[in-house]
Amino acid sequence: MPFVRIDALGADSERLDALGRAVHDALVETIGIPPDDRFQVLVGHDGTSSTLRYDDYLGVHRDHGIVYVAITMRSGRTPAQKQALYRRIAELAHAYAGTQPRNVFVTVTENESIDWSLGNGAAQYAPSPDTANPLSSTAPVS
Repeated sequence: MPFVRIDALGADSERLDALGRAVHDALVETIGIPPDDRFQVLVGHDGTSSTLRYDDYLGVHRDHGIVYVAITMRSGRTPAQKQALYRRIAELAHAYAGTQPRNVFVTVTENESIDWSLGNGAAQYAPSPDTANPLSSTAPVS
């Protein structure tokens, strides 16, 4: 159940769609997200008055093709899975949207099941109150 936000400089709706597909396909392929589990915010920024800023950092040269991908998901993936995810996002962003891999900046933020409400004001992934604390029953505790 990842939540993805993609901000891209100079991106029209076609490029944003391609980037969204690239990230989703990479999530499905590398960490097993179900194909119908897509929740994304796609934002294009124009090149003249853009609020996106970037520098060359750690030897990575970036340009006006910069794409920021922020993924929020439940914790539990291994470092190897995350590295495969980053690599695949960069590959697919290049294949689908023509974005140079050096311009794909990805960050992952992890949280716990209780941190999600998927609608109706409910915490669907949280344990039910009856199973959350086995000592909360009315039976005497021995």
